[in-house]
Amino acid sequence: MCFSTYQIPMITFECLPFIQLSVFQLYDILKLRQEVFAVEQKCVYQDCDDKDLQGWHLMGYDEKRQLLAYARLLPKGISYPDYPSIGRIVSAPSARGTGAGRLLVQQSVEEMRQLFGDQPIKIGAQVYLLNFYQSFGFQTIGEAYLEDGIPHIHMILDGDRD
Repeated sequence: MCFSTYQIPMITFECLPFIQLSVFQLYDILKLRQEVFAVEQKCVYQDCDDKDLQGWHLMGYDEKRQLLAYARLLPKGISYPDYPSIGRIVSAPSARGTGAGRLLVQQSVEEMRQLFGDQPIKIGAQVYLLNFYQSFGFQTIGEAYLEDGIPHIHMILDGDRD
């Protein structure tokens, strides 16, 4: 299980199941997701979708305990019947261009392997980030689709990447 804390230059990562989140951590997560997905991207959608309750929450904090990066890690059967998934991948606007997003995805994949074993991971990526996710080994499957008015595409990262 992933109750540990990780120090990566610039960011300290914590990964916790929903039940272990403090009210302050949950507030920070929802605030960041709303700031980027609802306000910045002007996307109206149901963010609290009950998947949070069944997932693990990877939080990346700076030295002042500001949430800079976040991802939701879900077991197989929650978002996709045959795959565990990473979702709600987000970096704070203040952290953009610092490598925080790259660290977040790397740490997300490591946590997924620890939590759910060495199996393929599926994401629904915003199309404009296609090259970013491909740089980690994710490969597109299927055609692009609209989700909440934003073009997305499904991508899979195969297991056994060592």
